[in-house]
Amino acid sequence: MYTFNSKEELAEWISREVVGTSEAMEIMDCSRQNLHNFVKRGKLIPIKDTGRERLFLRSDVLERKEEASTYNRKK
Repeated sequence: MYTFNSKEELAEWISREVVGTSEAMEIMDCSRQNLHNFVKRGKLIPIKDTGRERLFLRSDVLERKEEASTYNRKK
């Protein structure tokens, strides 16, 4: 688990490691609809879903991007 010594440290970690829907779409180079489909199929799990915005761990988004590029290279 993570331990933070101050609110500033926590805020810095969040800004580095948590991405919203738009940034996830940009990282994965995909549309909002494709991102929604990844979530719906359980391929990408948001850490928070408010209905209007989803938050993801950057590492999960990068992992999903790598899986997709590996899959696309096989075709």
